[in-house]
Amino acid sequence: MKRHAKITAALTILSGLAYSDSSDVEEYIEEVYLAPDAFIREAFNSEMPKSGAVWLSESIKPDIRMILGHDYPAARIRYWRRDQRSVWILEEIGKLKPITTGIIVDAGEIVHLKVLVYRESRGWEVKYPFFTDQFNQARLDKKKRLTKSIDGISGATLSVNALEKLGRLALLLHEASNPVPSAE
Repeated sequence: MKRHAKITAALTILSGLAYSDSSDVEEYIEEVYLAPDAFIREAFNSEMPKSGAVWLSESIKPDIRMILGHDYPAARIRYWRRDQRSVWILEEIGKLKPITTGIIVDAGEIVHLKVLVYRESRGWEVKYPFFTDQFNQARLDKKKRLTKSIDGISGATLSVNALEKLGRLALLLHEASNPVPSAE
């Protein structure tokens, strides 16, 4: 009888955990919309160029900190370039989890921004073209802001802000990876 009581108690505890109120616990499901390698290949018509890297030196860190509101969590950021086109796979936290985004910059302006992997429980609407197409033709102004206004999405403010920051960061990094030759 004692063994039966212990088993019943254990099952009661386990069922209580399984059906407990989880209203304060957010679920995170990683949704992969497009693999980063596939995004890079699409940007260059299936021919993936060799990657390069921008080292996050002390000269660029203040601009990155101003754009993101914090340091980027890496010492360098990889990119792929052919002529004036560069591709960036960047991440920024929306509310709690990173949003992986692919950004194509051509001749100093965004030509395509796509959410590749989304991990937040809310705000996933930022993956749709009605939102991401707003970034097309955006450039950086002298104050490192986008030259286009981006309309937000109700309930997705943190995700919208994260993508705006990543768009600005990609444009900054494009400039840093493509220094203007000095006139000698």
